[in-house]
Amino acid sequence: MPSTYKRDKPWDTEDIDKWKIDPFKPDDNVAGSFAEESSFATLFPKYREQYLKEAWPVVTRALEKHGIACTLDLVEGSMTVKTTRKTYDPAAILKGRDLIKLLSRSVPVQQALKILDDEVACDIIKIRSQVRNKERFVKRRQRLLGPSGSTLKALELLTSTYILVQGNTVAAMGPYKGLKEVRRVINDCMANIHPIYHIKELMIKRELAKDPTLANESWDRFLPNFKKRTLSKRRTPFKVTDKSKKAYTPFPPAPEKSKVDLQIESGEYFLSKEAKERAQKEEVMERQRVKREEKMQERAKAFVPPEELQAEKERKEKKEKKKRKREAEAEADVEGSEKKEKRKKKKSKSKDDA
Repeated sequence: MPSTYKRDKPWDTEDIDKWKIDPFKPDDNVAGSFAEESSFATLFPKYREQYLKEAWPVVTRALEKHGIACTLDLVEGSMTVKTTRKTYDPAAILKGRDLIKLLSRSVPVQQALKILDDEVACDIIKIRSQVRNKERFVKRRQRLLGPSGSTLKALELLTSTYILVQGNTVAAMGPYKGLKEVRRVINDCMANIHPIYHIKELMIKRELAKDPTLANESWDRFLPNFKKRTLSKRRTPFKVTDKSKKAYTPFPPAPEKSKVDLQIESGEYFLSKEAKERAQKEEVMERQRVKREEKMQERAKAFVPPEELQAEKERKEKKEKKKRKREAEAEADVEGSEKKEKRKKKKSKSKDDA
């Protein structure tokens, strides 16, 4: 909120970045050393023992700069970080806790040490409990990685984070905004929503962020709206009973007639065995005849020319008839003119002879 106290502030210039967080230095800790020691410990799996033993000197040197002591217990299989009298930053012990947590989750040392920066945070997402079926869980976890890790790499580039899928957890490192997006994508992936939809959305958002005119507008009209198209797996009954409301009657409905009752009504019940067989055969033969006729009609449809073609044929025939008529008329005119000329010639000859 802008100040209402009108006074010149020569130190408050426009080039000052008010959102910038300055690094915490030993001079900033006026109170001195801490009153009590704080410590955090975490267990690590057996297969990480050899790697941690080799990389521990690097971890120790990095934490010493912040005044944090660390111990590696190979017998118990645990890592511990604690504050010392040299610790000046209260948040350093929390960064140390995150560091040992990442190392136990198979994150490489050089990558895990970046957590000591103020701009970098981490998030461990547990994914095994989100899917019950083991096979389904493995498929969805593979979906996160994509073919040869392409999906994971795209997510890392779009969110400016580092993501490691290991066993039943996903470790992510980066800015808070990117971690929020990563958690949303991973939770949705475990809920059977493919990460590619989120990647498309993030790509569009990145392009929209470059346009300053859209800074104060809603981006909903630009973002894709993917609808779920999977149909319900519930089995629908073959015969659906009529559940519409009917007029109330105090009497129960009449019982349905059995097969024997229907046979008695039609007179089939009193027929002999041979007569029944004969009637059954005749019924089968009748059904076959009807089917045969239907098939013949279906086959005949292929030989019936379509209406458009027939109309075109009729038009062509009419044109040809008119053409022939015209030609015949023209021939008749030519013959008539030739006869007239012959008559004229005969008359002229007769006159000459006379």
